[in-house]
Amino acid sequence: MSCLQTFGLTAFYGDAQALFGIDFELFAGEVVAIIGANGAGKSTFMKAVTGLVKSAPEQIRFEGAAIGGLPPAEIVRRGIALVPEGRRLFPSLSVEENLQMGATAKRRGPWNLERLYRLFPILAEKRAQPGTSLSGGQQQLVAIGRALMSNPNVLLCDELSLGLAPIVIKEIYDALPAICAEGMTLAIIEQDVAMARQVSQRVYCFQEGRVSLHGPSADFTREQISQAYFGI
Repeated sequence: MSCLQTFGLTAFYGDAQALFGIDFELFAGEVVAIIGANGAGKSTFMKAVTGLVKSAPEQIRFEGAAIGGLPPAEIVRRGIALVPEGRRLFPSLSVEENLQMGATAKRRGPWNLERLYRLFPILAEKRAQPGTSLSGGQQQLVAIGRALMSNPNVLLCDELSLGLAPIVIKEIYDALPAICAEGMTLAIIEQDVAMARQVSQRVYCFQEGRVSLHGPSADFTREQISQAYFGI
């Protein structure tokens, strides 16, 4: 069953248009990957869905309700959480305090500090340290944990592996089955096309603010993806 849809989604930064009619659908319980070159509109898409970039109400629907243009805090309360590009931790807060910020939505669900510390034991070890004192990979774990603490139905992950060491990327993606075990729905922006196809059931490719390809991840050749990705 479809839980999140966009219909002709547009987005602007001032007078500059970044998205040109994105039609997107996310089904409950699946993992969808979003790929595309830098500047293709991937991050803007996630910002629009989470209320960080304005959109018209009916351009985004979540669990049957129009949510376009709602404040970000309200969208979190409804059950959509974002792991933002660049992690964006609160520098004045400890690891544990950063994680607890995700719980301010007060949604019921399986995720709490105890469960997160089982999933990412390194965060338990460093719980009292400033969040921004951790390595880039550990900060990414904090950002994921903070989003999970809101107990979302849909988790949007913007550039999970960008700039991280391969061993850290493996740790993050090895955690996905545990995150998805209770029906979590994920959309992941991923620069590594091979990884994106490996972890997802379906893929969307964005090019210059438009969808250039979408369908089951296993159905496309490297040539088709390359053409959709670069437009050549």
